[in-house]
Amino acid sequence: MLLKEIRAIAAETLVLAPHDQDTETANTSWFGAPPHERMGLTADEVVHVFEETIALLRDQVAGLPHTGPATFYVWHDPQAGQLRCSTASSGRDELPFTDKYQTTDDLRAIVDEFLQDRAPGAIVWGELDPVPFPDGSEPEVVEMPVWVCDLRS
Repeated sequence: MLLKEIRAIAAETLVLAPHDQDTETANTSWFGAPPHERMGLTADEVVHVFEETIALLRDQVAGLPHTGPATFYVWHDPQAGQLRCSTASSGRDELPFTDKYQTTDDLRAIVDEFLQDRAPGAIVWGELDPVPFPDGSEPEVVEMPVWVCDLRS
């Protein structure tokens, strides 16, 4: 089912609106999969389907009147237990995230993390990290890895 849902992205109409990026949220897709489905998939299979989808999205972008950047990106949201992706009319370093993120060229690692999540959307009790008492210093912010692909190239 996951592979079918990823392929379906290419059949949807892209919305690229650099002056109204809120409307671009229509390009965002999120995928969940139960543990038994995740165990039956490999990261290579999922990455291959994303690559097929990107090829079709590039064709769609080429036919649009929009001449600016078109960036497709994928990330794993462990709190929701979802693999998410979107397309934006911004460059790789200007994606519409409120949290800090770090771009990566390794889509396989993001997909692998999603597939290995055996408790999607939940934190296993034994994996909770202890929270130290505040000592006045700011907590370290972990940047979310986001795979980025230029749909213009």
